[in-house]
Amino acid sequence: MTIIRKPSPNFNERADHQRPSYIILHYTGMRSLSDALARLTDPDSHVSAHATIDKDGAIYDHVHPDKRAWHAGKSYWRGITDMNSASIGIEIENGGHEHGYTPFPEDQILAVTHLVQKLMGIYDIPSDHVLAHSDIAPDRKQDPGELFPWALLAANGIGTWPAPNEDDFATVKDWDLDAYTAAARSFGYDPSCGYEFVLRAFERRYAPELILGTSQDETLARARLACLLRLIKR
Repeated sequence: MTIIRKPSPNFNERADHQRPSYIILHYTGMRSLSDALARLTDPDSHVSAHATIDKDGAIYDHVHPDKRAWHAGKSYWRGITDMNSASIGIEIENGGHEHGYTPFPEDQILAVTHLVQKLMGIYDIPSDHVLAHSDIAPDRKQDPGELFPWALLAANGIGTWPAPNEDDFATVKDWDLDAYTAAARSFGYDPSCGYEFVLRAFERRYAPELILGTSQDETLARARLACLLRLIKR
């Protein structure tokens, strides 16, 4: 991995000096890498991340993982409201939904995989504690979005990509919207967010075909519910 030191002044101590137990993946959502790096290292921006990974796979090191970077903003996951203290934030160069959302290059995803695996090992972070920014802030954020290859990362031990069984499909066959929403919130999503944001975030992560509009198949709709049930059972 090519690592380039690009320090940011925007960090402080984690609350109660806790060790990070989550990793949050973002996209930069800016017009260029230089714009993103400038913002993440500008003391007046009050934002930062621990690292940024460019399209070629180079890693820009901003804040030591022991410190609290300012990447999550207003967020929630499984009762945690200070996700900055609980997590390591990694930015992935991509214009995002506002500035040209494109697939993530192979070299970039390879670097993401290597860095996240390394951090998981150092800080003993479980695979299901690797989250999307949209997971922890579903009413505000979409990143890293429906083009991010979560299934590929899960095959390398990062994040989750559930495989529901026949019992799961049987259980969810009578679920209505309220049951779906309740299950997503039980899994970890913010109970104060509207159901449309919560479900959209879940689908963006686990049923990207629905977000991309490439499938409206009823079987897939049932599969997303069965996946959610399988995640809850983990």
